[in-house]
Amino acid sequence: MNGLVNPSDLAASLIYSIIGILVFCTAFIVVDRLTPYDLWKELVEKQNKALALVVAGVGLGLCIIIAASIH
Repeated sequence: MNGLVNPSDLAASLIYSIIGILVFCTAFIVVDRLTPYDLWKELVEKQNKALALVVAGVGLGLCIIIAASIH
C-alpha cells in the first residue's frame, strides 16, 4: 500500500465525471428544447416553483441514469 490514491483511478474518475457532466448538460439542453416554453425564463424571471421541482426531478433522473451507465 504505497499511497491512498491510485493516480490511474483518480484520472479515470475525473474523466468519467467530465463525461457525465457533458452528457447531463446535453440532455438538459435537449429537454429545454423539447418544452414549449423557455425554461430559464419560467424558472428565473417568473420563479415557477412547480416547474423547478419538475426540472430538478428530471435532472436527478438523468444523473442516476448517467451514473449507472458509467458505473
